[in-house]
Amino acid sequence: METIRLTMAQALLRFLDAQYMSEDGVETKFVAGVMGIFGHGNVTGIGEALERSPGSLTYVQGKNEQGMAHAATAYAKQKNRKQIYACTSSIGPGALNMVTAAGTATVNRIPLLLLPGDNFASRQPDPVLQQIEAPGDYTLSATDCFKPVSRYWDRIVRPEQLMSAALNAMRVLTDPAETGAVTLALPQDVQAEAYDYPASFFAKRVHYRDRTLPAAEAIERCVRLAAAAKRPLIVAGGGVRYSGASEALAAFADAFGIPVAETQAGRGALHWSHPLNVGGIGVTGGLAANRLAKEADLIIGIGTRYSDFTTASKSAFAREGAVFLNINVSGMDAAKLEGTAWIGDAKAALEALHERLFALGYRTAYGANEIADIRALWNAEIDRLYALEREDGLAQTRALGVVNETIGDEAVIVCAAGSLPGDLQRLWRTGTPDGYHLEYGFSCMGYEVSGAFGAALAAPDRDVYAFVGDGSYLMLHSELVTSLQEGRKFTILLFDNHGFQCIHNLQRGHGSDGFGNEFRYREPSSSRYTGAYMPMDFAAHARSLGAAAYKADSAETLREALLRAREESVTTLIEIAVLPGTNTDGYESWWNVGVPEVSAGERVVEAHAAMKRKIGEARPY
Repeated sequence: METIRLTMAQALLRFLDAQYMSEDGVETKFVAGVMGIFGHGNVTGIGEALERSPGSLTYVQGKNEQGMAHAATAYAKQKNRKQIYACTSSIGPGALNMVTAAGTATVNRIPLLLLPGDNFASRQPDPVLQQIEAPGDYTLSATDCFKPVSRYWDRIVRPEQLMSAALNAMRVLTDPAETGAVTLALPQDVQAEAYDYPASFFAKRVHYRDRTLPAAEAIERCVRLAAAAKRPLIVAGGGVRYSGASEALAAFADAFGIPVAETQAGRGALHWSHPLNVGGIGVTGGLAANRLAKEADLIIGIGTRYSDFTTASKSAFAREGAVFLNINVSGMDAAKLEGTAWIGDAKAALEALHERLFALGYRTAYGANEIADIRALWNAEIDRLYALEREDGLAQTRALGVVNETIGDEAVIVCAAGSLPGDLQRLWRTGTPDGYHLEYGFSCMGYEVSGAFGAALAAPDRDVYAFVGDGSYLMLHSELVTSLQEGRKFTILLFDNHGFQCIHNLQRGHGSDGFGNEFRYREPSSSRYTGAYMPMDFAAHARSLGAAAYKADSAETLREALLRAREESVTTLIEIAVLPGTNTDGYESWWNVGVPEVSAGERVVEAHAAMKRKIGEARPY
């Protein structure tokens, strides 16, 4: 047997460089490169391998471990999970910084390969700098924290263990149902140890993503269920996008007259102007989808995990006897809400179901103009909010309208947290299936700037925009610098509303007077932040890092800034002053957040009583 003597780190890179993904006969190199920040724990292991023998892998220097892992997640999402960047870190705090990003990737079903450094396997120098010692279990280290947020976790304590670990890592990363964060903990001494690896381990490997269908009996059950529905509603999730099923979805909806509602991950599954697209659904959904959901007798969930935002805490689908047909590659998601499960690929499922229902002559029982009328009502509301003028400043919805009208259909927008995701799911008029890039499984503050860099890395010919509140920007913006270093421009739209206004609104909506969520000064001798708003010059901060920057406080200055930003050659920040509390809310939806049963505040107790009533109306499973 031919062997090649390499260190474990060198062998890992050589293996990753030979992995490919194949779908519908199209091969894609799976690992584009490695993002990393070096320290003891990886600099003389993977760091040496990247310096001396990277193969065709590109190294990207991160500025914050969480930020670079978010960027890698966004890259994989924008590539429809067909290509990834791995991420390497030192031990201790460098590794732990990636735990939040691991959770973000896993919740959103996005492949993310993490390669954190770990303690010496030999234990000879320990405790080393940054090592966590567990007195009762000396096998524990910082990297054990990745276990609950990883779909696959392994610690490689001998160089030959790399072979089984790497194959298992690829099994999970390339599986559409099982994918998420994969963590390979790499002890710093083992990274540098050599082994005679079989040459076959480094041969080109193609991982096939086949479009699967369930057994014939399962298909029959699903066809019978669909054929009996009078008022079905499709809920399109991220699986529609990752399956490349947008055209199949449009053909299916058109053939039978079925309205399509979209989750955050599924937004853009249909063009916003499609006559059967009724927009976002659930807590952050709009009037059209939420009203139709209340009367639907069959909900066809396609590639959705049915989060509490999608189901409005299980209150959205209120019709007595309403049933669910769940098309999903994941058996766990397909079984939710006691649904009839079609476990398989979204595109293949839609095509098969289309053929069977067409042969049966199926058609829904919606009124001739029912869907058109409710779409018209909702589009009029969007128009009103986009045109909303305030004498005291710029409303957030007006700002979004200006942006939507100015940047064009081909742009990619990235967002994750605060009030912006709700406004975007309700109001944003999407032009392309991959132009709406929302991380709303974890709603991770700090994803926005990092994610926009990852999206720009994945789509260099597209204009990319990060929609971020001032609170999220302050949490994490480090990969702005990486974008300048890499020459991958994107535009940051920073909505400055003086704090965490989304949660401030949530508080006040449940009996609070507002506490701890606005960026105000503390008054002398006060226990609360009740002083003036803190003035922050975000544009000046961006310029200090090397970015271009503009300010806007009106529709006119915002439009001008957007046009000027388009001409810039480097990442650009537009600081947009918006009025607090001018985001959207409601539209016949409800979110169960848990309200105190006992409180000194009378309005809190009233809010608790209202919550109990809504819980009684929601589905119990």
